[in-house]
Amino acid sequence: MKHNLLNLEKPDNVIKIVNNIYTFYRDGFRGMVLGKKLWKIILIKLFVMFVILKLFFFPNFLNTKFETDEEKGNYVLEQITRNASKSQLK
Repeated sequence: MKHNLLNLEKPDNVIKIVNNIYTFYRDGFRGMVLGKKLWKIILIKLFVMFVILKLFFFPNFLNTKFETDEEKGNYVLEQITRNASKSQLK
């Protein structure tokens, strides 16, 4: 019988695979010099895009205008179908 490391039926193999992946990335990030700075820049940019911009430029419109999920759903359905019918007329 061949030894197959990707045999996921045994829990020991799953643990070995996860451990190998973890050590691969851990050792790779430890050896980086320029990469660490680039990853910091990427994480800061993602934080700005998804947290700061969401808070200030994309308010939760539906929660401010409607109280129930049904009202929100009806409004969204109306907006989608209205825009779709306009685009078909062109």
